[in-house]
Formats: sequence, structure tokens, C-alpha cells
Amino acid sequence: MLYAPADGGGTLQRVRCRTRRGSMTVSTLAGFALAVWVYLYFAHGRFWVSGPELPAATPAEHPDVDIIVPARDERETIAPVIESLLLQAYAGRMRLILVDDNSTDGTAAVAAARAESATTAGAAAELTILIGTAKPSGWSGKLWAVQQGIAASDAPLLLLTDADVVHDRRHLAALVAHLTAARVDMVSEMVHLNCSSLAERALVPAFVYFFQMLYPFARVNAPGSRVAAAAGGTMLIRRAALEGAGGIEVIKGALIDDVSLARVIKPHGPIFLGHSGLATSIRPYPHFRDLWSMISRTAFTQLRYSAWLLLLTVAGLSLMWLVPLVTLTVGNLFERLCGTACLLLAAASFLPTLRRYRRSPAWVLALPAIAIFYMAATVGSALDHWAGRGARWKNRAYARNPRSTDT
Repeated sequence: MLYAPADGGGTLQRVRCRTRRGSMTVSTLAGFALAVWVYLYFAHGRFWVSGPELPAATPAEHPDVDIIVPARDERETIAPVIESLLLQAYAGRMRLILVDDNSTDGTAAVAAARAESATTAGAAAELTILIGTAKPSGWSGKLWAVQQGIAASDAPLLLLTDADVVHDRRHLAALVAHLTAARVDMVSEMVHLNCSSLAERALVPAFVYFFQMLYPFARVNAPGSRVAAAAGGTMLIRRAALEGAGGIEVIKGALIDDVSLARVIKPHGPIFLGHSGLATSIRPYPHFRDLWSMISRTAFTQLRYSAWLLLLTVAGLSLMWLVPLVTLTVGNLFERLCGTACLLLAAASFLPTLRRYRRSPAWVLALPAIAIFYMAATVGSALDHWAGRGARWKNRAYARNPRSTDT
């Protein structure tokens, strides 16, 4: 005797419906991921171009420049930095102001010794060393050091640069040439980052790539665009523009000081952001954990300590990187085609940055895994914040409260 299912086959039908709905969901996600990548590649300010780059140039005018270098425990890098700045081939008057931010490793003494040898070699600039005072409440350590350097200067142009950036002799002249010729209020450059260790080769080009994705340089440089960003390794700024925006004090607690500065300057006048072929960071990141710490130090700050923005970021990164990978393994033909197109667009957008850092094109194969590393570091940054651990940099702890600054 044959028996029909009690529900008349309804169970099987419901299973088939759920399977179809699941397939439609994956197809929708795959199509959405492709739409995102098409937008990024073709309509997101050509972020992937890896340009512009300022050439060496001689300015038509040579205003006075004060170079301000905040330094905290930079004994390992400060000597070549000081020498490169003192030996700048700039026809105007320039002065180098090193603000020693309570170093414990003899940074100021190393800088003074190298300044003496640079003078012997024909340095045209003079070095002033300021020993920083105790940081007032509400200030980040670096910005308080910068503020002290600005207070001690009197030049119409200020070059803010980091204590790990070595400059070609032609660099200052190139910066001044663009600032004066283009009539912008600030010129900033993403200096060439150290890329020697395995960790650096794997992650540093992607750091630059993701920065360009967040802040397309073409949009930063467009006066009508609201996108504003800068790179702290090199920022040449007009004193009048800085004072007109309220001075460094308006961003005194910022941990991402370069982008914060660009955001307060741009509403008052045009800015420029590019890549540098004339300046290089010599700060090493020998291990993956070093780069994890560098990323997680400010990743959650970038998201304004918002759990909702973190959730949206993780969802967006998953859509861009995980969904294409999943579709290649379990998707139907449409989904596999979408996933393949996503990864091809990602690879094509990454190649110019790989060329800038003289890395093999084969690194495009690792880009999804690298993106997942950055996503994990961002989540780790949030977990550290919620656990009250905060961030640490140069033996200084940064407070858990998003309205406070480092201690």
C-alpha cells in the first residue's frame, strides 16, 4: 500500500522555496558587490591611480620657512632626518625647530650632534631644539609639541614633518613651488613608506591603497569637494591659513591629526594631497604585530568610536572581499561571474600602488587576505577600546574616553 505525505508534499516544497530564496540572496549580494566595485573603479575619484606626485622644482618666490619636527623617543631615526632637513637646497631663509616631547632616550642630544656635522657639510639652516613642557589637559602629545614649535616660529610658511622622514635636498623647494604656484593653503604628501620586511611588503602597499580609497586624492584636491585629508609625514602650510582656521588648538585632542588639520583648513582655502618621490619614512615595522598595532591604534578613532559605524564597516568589507571569494567556491554561474569581476577590478585597482612600491603583481592574489587582516585589526581596535585598554604610542597611553586624549 502506498501512502502520500501527510502534508501533501508541502515540506519538500518549503525546502525548495528556502533553497531558492537562499540562492536569490547570494545572487543579490554578488550583484551588489559587483556594483560596489564598478562604482569604486570607475566613479570614486580614480583613487587607484597612485598620483599625483610633485616633481623637483624651483619656486618663483622664496618665502621664509620654519620646519617643525615633534620628536618623542626617536633616537633610532632622528639623525638622518635632521641632516636631510638642514641640507635642503632652498634659496630662502629656513629654520629647523625640533621639539623634544619628553624623550627618555637622548633624542635631543643625537639631533644636536648630527646638526654639528651637517653644519660642517655646509648646512644653510639653523637648528633650534626646544625641550617640551608638560602637556596640558585636552591636548594630544604630538599636537602639543607642534603647538610649541609654532609658538617659537615667525615664518609665513610652516613645514610640519615627522621625526622618521628623510628628505631629498630638493624636497622643500618642490613643496614651496607648488604651494606658491597653485595658490593653495596646504601641500601634503604621502611619503614613501618603508617596505623591507615581509610584513611591510605584504601590508604597507595596501595601507597606502586603502588610504587612497578612503580619501581619493583627486577629490581632496578639488576645491568644490568636501573630502579633505592630509598625510602627516609632510605638511607645508601657510601660517595665515592656519591662524584663520583657529590654529592647532582647534584640533588639539585629535589622534588622527593630519586628516583633522586638513578638515579645518579646506573650508578656508584649497589644499593639495599627493605622493612623494622626494621623501621617505625610515620607521621600520619588522613584524606583522607591529603593523597590527599601527593600524589598531587609530582605526576605531577613525570610526568615531561608533559601534554602528564599525558594524557598517565590517559589513561593507565583507561584501567587498568575502562575498566574491564565497561565490567562486559555492556560487552558480551568475554568482561566480560577479565574484570574478569583483576580484579582477580589485586587482586592477591595486596594481598601480604595487608598481609604486616595486612589488610583484602577484601580490594582488593576497589582497583579499590582506583586507581581512585590516578588518580584523579594526575590530581589534574596537575591542581594545571597549576593554579600556586604549592605544599606546611612544610609551604614552591614549585614554578610553573618546572625548579625552592621551595621558
